[in-house]
Amino acid sequence: MNKTSIAIAIALLLSLNAAPRDRGIKGLARRVTNNTGQDILMEIAPSPDGKDFFEIAPREDGRLLIRGNNPTSQGAGLNWYLKHVAGIHLSWNNPTCTLPRPLPLPDAIIRASTPLRLRYYLNYCTFSYTTAFWDWPRWEQELDWMALHGVNLCLSITGNETVWRNLLARLGYSRDEINAFIAGPAYMAWWQMNNLEGWGGPNPDEWYEQQQRLQQRVVARAKELGIEPVLPGFAGMMPGNAGEKLGYNVANPGDWCTFPRPAFLHPDDPNFTTVAAMYYQEMEKLYGQAKYYAMDPFHEGGNTSGVNLARAGQTIMAAMKQAAPGSAWVIQAWQANPRPAMIDSLNARDLIILDLYSEKRPQWGDPSSEWYRPNGYGKHDWIYCMLLNFGGRVGLHGRMTRLIDGFYNAIHHPAGKTLVGVGATPEGIENNPVMFELLYELPWRAERFTKEEWLAGYIPARYGKLPLAARDALLAAWQLLADYPYDCPVDYPGEGAVESLLCARPRVAPSKVSAWGSARLFYDPAHTRRAAALMLSVADALAGNNNFEYDLVDVLRQAIADDANRLSAEIARAHSANDLQRFRLLADSFLLHIRCQDELLSTRREFTVGAWLEQAKSRSNDPAHRALYEWNARSLITVWGNREAAERGGLRDYSHREWSGLLSDLYYPRWQQFFHHAALAMQGVSLPPPDFPAMEESWTRSSHPYSPHPTAPPIPTASKIYHLLFPTPQ
Repeated sequence: MNKTSIAIAIALLLSLNAAPRDRGIKGLARRVTNNTGQDILMEIAPSPDGKDFFEIAPREDGRLLIRGNNPTSQGAGLNWYLKHVAGIHLSWNNPTCTLPRPLPLPDAIIRASTPLRLRYYLNYCTFSYTTAFWDWPRWEQELDWMALHGVNLCLSITGNETVWRNLLARLGYSRDEINAFIAGPAYMAWWQMNNLEGWGGPNPDEWYEQQQRLQQRVVARAKELGIEPVLPGFAGMMPGNAGEKLGYNVANPGDWCTFPRPAFLHPDDPNFTTVAAMYYQEMEKLYGQAKYYAMDPFHEGGNTSGVNLARAGQTIMAAMKQAAPGSAWVIQAWQANPRPAMIDSLNARDLIILDLYSEKRPQWGDPSSEWYRPNGYGKHDWIYCMLLNFGGRVGLHGRMTRLIDGFYNAIHHPAGKTLVGVGATPEGIENNPVMFELLYELPWRAERFTKEEWLAGYIPARYGKLPLAARDALLAAWQLLADYPYDCPVDYPGEGAVESLLCARPRVAPSKVSAWGSARLFYDPAHTRRAAALMLSVADALAGNNNFEYDLVDVLRQAIADDANRLSAEIARAHSANDLQRFRLLADSFLLHIRCQDELLSTRREFTVGAWLEQAKSRSNDPAHRALYEWNARSLITVWGNREAAERGGLRDYSHREWSGLLSDLYYPRWQQFFHHAALAMQGVSLPPPDFPAMEESWTRSSHPYSPHPTAPPIPTASKIYHLLFPTPQ
């Protein structure tokens, strides 16, 4: 072979190796710009200092060059350009854009780098509270969102039920036994966290096949974009009858919210290594070998009695390493997990710990935290995470200042020596986009900054070029939001956002909606009302601006919910004083708030129960399968589990949603019946109380259709509702 032939062969090999990488980021740019990004050039360049970096450079020919050391750095650079140069914010409510002509260019090269090598994404719970019924187009959109935010490590547990089906079949389990173990579509998260088994099933064969194909596409696209999938590893979970059926030495980890947990295979049972090897074989057959595996044994109070924790950690790690040499174990720091005894003897760099709730309950070594670990995670790598959302519940919420300061404090703390990244670990997504933008910009900003400084850049990024008056009004509105709902005190008693009592199971003076939430307002409701008024004052100038219309609806929704929480306290005082006339007047106003909230939220698809239910039903053409999926979707956001888990286990309304359709057809009738019964009782008429559990269970079994499509334009509807509920100038 002559020199020319050799050169051609080498060039061909290099081009083949580079093609998937180039196609990945080029495909991303094409998809998110609706094929208008031809003048954006992408280039891979080595990092001069080993740090991930991106550069955004104008070219003399009017085109733009985005250079980075890997695809996710390039993706972060593209997003930075769109937000901070072009004034285009791509978000869940606004996933694509059409670029203007000529292409906006920066005045000079913009460069950013980060010493943190990982940007992590997702929580097990997200796969139930949000993504349970996603199809490929929706996952494709989310993978693009990840790449734009620089995410390079993502939990990926879709389709693991098929791995387990195949494994258990090899172990001699029948189809019915397998389906009695594997949870239904909406409950996969807690099954995979070893909290329950079987609930929500049995799954049809169609489900396993669809999820397998879906995960294969997700994993392939993730790798094409430079995102490493974190696949579920084997941590000893077995069906509860594994001791009797297989003769294995298993422990009983107890109950979770009244659900019996799966069994735990003792690490000193020789079958542990055998079963783990089989598990990883089945995983690799379907989805390939991973560099990272997620395992969380004894999650949320699992009983470890009789288990040698050090041996458990070593055995779990050894089985993973045997199947995938060089891989790392990813584990959540949540409550008592990971038990120090289980991880202390493991080698450094083999474990990555997600400090799951860094913005409120950091465990990395911050002494202000109630979950404080004096020595942090010792030698082990860890990731600074924002949990933010619980149950997929709706509500403006965040801790902006705490998130920013906690991040920079962690970097400069002794525990910062093993800090390797940032992560978003929400139970539900498609909410509070401002907080996710803030989180994923942190690693690219070397210097500490304030929320006020950051918001000054977020407003033009979120809404684009604005008239001066509109910019000032929106900045004032966002300053109110940043100072109140987005500055939640660290000691606030609830998990996540202030809960809307419109969604609460009725009683006199309810203090929360879900068992571990809170409806106590830590700010004056006039603040969110004023923010909504400021946004409405410039609404005509922003008509058709997708991000503005979404935010307007969300902010007014919060103002209505806050005012209803205020009303609830007044209703309780009228009831206590036996003032029937005032009680009825206030009750009518509360019910009006529910009707108005329902009408407002019907103007955006994101706030309709119909969108959630249609996702579920669209996964099958078989009527029986559609009914199972719809029941899963309806149950998760209302009763959650069976009657015992709902009531005694505290799960009822954990995942309540302030959504159009649910407000009108469940929350409104509940409150209407309660007020009627309470008014009669105030007059001395004794009647049996309303049977709320029966009402809730009836709604889960209903097949009443809800449209996922908006029913009215958001701005005129918001203006009408605001002036109806808040007629006094604010």
